[in-house]
Amino acid sequence: MLKRPLPRFVIAKPLASGTTGFYFTIATRYRRLGCAIPNEPLGSDYVEACGENGDGGKAAALNALFDEWNTTRKGVTMDRGTLCRFGSVDWLFREYLRSQACRERVSDRSRPDYERIMRLVCGVLTKNGTAVGSLAVRSITPRAADKIYSRIIEGPRGQRLRQGEKVITICTRAWRVVHRLYPDQFDRAVPNPWQGVTKKRRTKKTKAAVNREAVYSFAAQAVAAGHPEPAAAAVICFEWLQRPENVLAGCVTWPDYRGRTHPSMVRIFHHKTDAVVWHPLEEATQDGVIQFYPEAEAILANLPRRGVPMILKPKRDGTSEPFKPNHMAKLVRKLADRFGLPALTLDACRHGGMTELEEAELTTGQGRALSGHRTDRAYEGYAKRTRERALAATRKRRAHVLANEISTDVQNDTRRGVQNDAGGTDAAIA
Repeated sequence: MLKRPLPRFVIAKPLASGTTGFYFTIATRYRRLGCAIPNEPLGSDYVEACGENGDGGKAAALNALFDEWNTTRKGVTMDRGTLCRFGSVDWLFREYLRSQACRERVSDRSRPDYERIMRLVCGVLTKNGTAVGSLAVRSITPRAADKIYSRIIEGPRGQRLRQGEKVITICTRAWRVVHRLYPDQFDRAVPNPWQGVTKKRRTKKTKAAVNREAVYSFAAQAVAAGHPEPAAAAVICFEWLQRPENVLAGCVTWPDYRGRTHPSMVRIFHHKTDAVVWHPLEEATQDGVIQFYPEAEAILANLPRRGVPMILKPKRDGTSEPFKPNHMAKLVRKLADRFGLPALTLDACRHGGMTELEEAELTTGQGRALSGHRTDRAYEGYAKRTRERALAATRKRRAHVLANEISTDVQNDTRRGVQNDAGGTDAAIA
């Protein structure tokens, strides 16, 4: 068998298992010149590590990264394109998106927004017309970060303060993650210039939340109109508080709903927090079985079983596929407008369900047991300050005031009685 060619900087070593391991190892002379690209094991699969003929695989990506660094070291200016200069802001964002921290912490739903914000930052121009993305990471000082933030919030159609907040959050995180991997590319005195950037105050908009009546009005009319999928999705988001993207991604399945192992429960998985919540659907009592969600189950009864996930879109060829979030959002908006419920979205259904937990005066711990939130702060941010919540709080406050008044009156009556008794005794002695 002919020996296969090895890419540059790749060495092969026999392993104890009898296979061959491939390793990417930068030559010592480049280490002495300051190359910070880490050595990496590439695995034992030749094609995956080196490509079909030694010109691809993981090694090709690492060698491209080395070429960027080496070209920059020689003082040659590279055009911005698919490759970016090693140590630049473009490079930093690319490395962050490739990092384990980003893959684990940033959901598929949020990633496009992260990339959009990064392009926004990289596209800011300096006074001499140079794009921020081509600048060296260590050249971004705290003052430069302040200026970038100020440029971004002054949008073409007025201030965009929410975009500025995203810039600070994402840049702070990206700088921290990549600094850990490539500390030599950062200013040692100020490794993260985005920490401490002052945000302009803004009045945050309250997300819409719809009540039970609106949800079930939408669901019933959607079923009648031949659209059981958005009807079921709205009910699941409201009653069992699952995030819309998880509902559409197939995270709630038919085996999760009254399955063989749990015939009286529904299993709800929250991808963002990795929490699994089992919601009881009924309870057996001495007076019979109590159904907790009869209205919701009546809506789900209209849902056709097209596969393992409960919410699937039918295709013309007779098969089915998951709904794309944008497609479902447009369908829900179209139906809601037709039914006279313009504020209804799947997100508003979930927020309405969270608000109902507070209106029912559940403790934070009880609410989190149903919603799957990790912290009290994350949970409390969803419940809206409705009139019902204010009324319940006012009733409790009034009851507290009345209880104190009654207690005070009783104490005063007791004191008067004691004083009268004392006065009578003194008179008798006198």
